Amino acid sequence: MSKIVPVILCGGSGTRLWPRSRKARPKPFLPLVGDRTLFQQALDRCDDDTLFGAPLVVAGEAHVPLIREQGGANLRLAVEPAACNTAPAIALAAALADPHDVLLVCPSDHHIADVTAFRAVAQKAAALAHDGYMVAFGIAPDRAETGYGYILRGGELPGGHRIERFVEKPDLARAEQFLAHGGYSWNGGIFAFRAGAFLDELEAQRPDMARAVADAVAQGAWSGSRFDPAPAPWGAIAGESVDYAVMEGTGHAAVVPAAFGWSDIGSWPALHEARAKDGGGDRDGNHVTGPAELVDCRNVMVETDGPRVSVIGLEGVIVVVDGGEVLVTSADGAQLVGKLTGASGQ
Repeated sequence: MSKIVPVILCGGSGTRLWPRSRKARPKPFLPLVGDRTLFQQALDRCDDDTLFGAPLVVAGEAHVPLIREQGGANLRLAVEPAACNTAPAIALAAALADPHDVLLVCPSDHHIADVTAFRAVAQKAAALAHDGYMVAFGIAPDRAETGYGYILRGGELPGGHRIERFVEKPDLARAEQFLAHGGYSWNGGIFAFRAGAFLDELEAQRPDMARAVADAVAQGAWSGSRFDPAPAPWGAIAGESVDYAVMEGTGHAAVVPAAFGWSDIGSWPALHEARAKDGGGDRDGNHVTGPAELVDCRNVMVETDGPRVSVIGLEGVIVVVDGGEVLVTSADGAQLVGKLTGASGQ
């Protein structure tokens, strides 16, 4: 079996982690869990050259300096002229690969605690991808989560299952039903497929997108380790996620079970949970980064880059101090952080 080609997707602004995450240095490029940034961790997971080929990063121009700073000048990079969601980004990577290559598509801003388990799942997914399947990684749910899409597992396959159906983000009642059912997984946004098989599916389901990406690549050019698609045909692309454009419509969808300590770090409570699982915090569930003092607190998270923070007698609260910005929120209210004026204007 040939080596797996990692495709690292860099996009988004991480506004739900404001004020720590900002447009100038968004979530992937911050050391949120451990000393390495989430982007560097994504590269680290794929640095076993017995399993993986050279990675390809797909990103916008705004992130290129950070990618070069953290990933090195020789890292292969495809620069989108405009953000068009995940389906065109993956199609760009597929068009630059050998049709027989198995692509392992990974977001750049997720945390995975168990790298050994991740690599084992990647090999199972690659085996299915070699057989023509479009493979999603199904995260074992540990709570009734309303913020993720779900996958219902179908018939068994070697190392995984067929996908019976994808389910949109549910309300709490449905999420509780999914958890009780036991046959559902979270859609973690990690995928594996042969490059040629993916492009064939895109051509069948979204021919206009497939044609525009092909034209942008044919008219584009490499400059050292950087590839720039042609802006004009790329500008004709109607952006769409890979879930809608390919995965939900294919007759070859499969899922592999993935239990490797995954978190999308999609909010301050998610980061608090990831840090707790990583061994940080005290016996009352508190976690502190920077100068702070907590008295009679439970499940409180404080992150400060300088000013001392003191918290007394609170539970389920998050306090963040970054530069001249201060955020105080309940854990339940943290999903609204991205709607703050400061976050949108960062």
